[in-house]
Amino acid sequence: MYSIDLDTTIQANPAAVWRVWTDLSRFPEWDPREEEARLDGPFAVGTGGYSKQRGNPGGPFTLVAVDEGRLWAVEAPLPGGRLLIEHRIDPLADGGVRVSKRYRVFGPMAVVFRLVFAARIRRSAPESFAALEREARRGERAIA
Repeated sequence: MYSIDLDTTIQANPAAVWRVWTDLSRFPEWDPREEEARLDGPFAVGTGGYSKQRGNPGGPFTLVAVDEGRLWAVEAPLPGGRLLIEHRIDPLADGGVRVSKRYRVFGPMAVVFRLVFAARIRRSAPESFAALEREARRGERAIA
C-alpha cells in the first residue's frame, strides 16, 4: 500500500465547501486539474461515476463513503488493486476549514503510482485547494 496525505486550511464556510466539493460535474469549471468528472446518480454510497485529471488517464469510480458535511470517499479499480481517495472537511475554531485528501493505492500499482503520479498530485494540490476555496467563497457571496 502507498499513501499520499494532502491538506491545508482555507477560509470558507464548511457548508459551502461541502457543496462545491461534492458537485463533481462542476469540477472542471473551477479545478484546473480536472478535465472531466461526472456522477451517474445521487451523491450516495454505491453510485458510480467517471473522472479524468489533465495529464492522467481517466477511469470509473464508486462512492464508498459519505458522511454529510464531513467526509466522502471514492474507490477506483486498478490492475490488481484499487485506489481509494478520501476527502475531509474539518471546521476549525478560528472560522477556517481544514480540507484534506488522502490517496491510498493498494496492489501492484502502488509502485507505479508512487513513481509516476505522486509528484504531480503533490505539485497540483495547492492550486486545487486554492481553487476550492475561491469557488466556495464565490458560492457564499451568491447565496448572501
